[in-house]
Amino acid sequence: MTTHDLLVCGPVLALIAMAAAVDWRSRRIPNGVTFTMILSGIAVNVASLGPTTGAQALLGFLAGFGLMLVLLLLGAIGAGDVKLMAGIGAWMGPEAVLKVFVLASLVGAVIVLAQAIAQRRGKVLIRNSAVLAMNLAHIGDVGLDHVRESGQASRSVDRPLPYAVPVLIAMAVLVACSWR
Repeated sequence: MTTHDLLVCGPVLALIAMAAAVDWRSRRIPNGVTFTMILSGIAVNVASLGPTTGAQALLGFLAGFGLMLVLLLLGAIGAGDVKLMAGIGAWMGPEAVLKVFVLASLVGAVIVLAQAIAQRRGKVLIRNSAVLAMNLAHIGDVGLDHVRESGQASRSVDRPLPYAVPVLIAMAVLVACSWR
């Protein structure tokens, strides 16, 4: 990533930071932020001013949306998280959105683990994670609704993770590691 690419990433980082700040307080991500991210990412890249091509921006949008749609259907995340990752894909392309997804998942897991330990609920987290894993392994037998309901009933921490926060951390790490 060149200095130009780093400067071009400034707006998407700012939008993710806005999403993270709101998500931290309210556990919601405003449509205005996510739709601005999606539309501006596609526009910047179609105009050849962004870090990728217009085609890659569209593929990135679809990849980010698709990755998160599965989690939305399972009830693990909200629709704002789906649109946030689709926006990152629109800005950065499919390869980068996959990297952000994986890194944000790892960062999120560390945050949830730390929160569970701080609340002395580490054993509950492990038990609930095992129950969810078994339900997912047998989703054909128990059905999607059962998996979704067991996930909602198995909260291990007081408040759900504001997913935009690990996404911001992941995106910042990706940009920092890509800059030369």
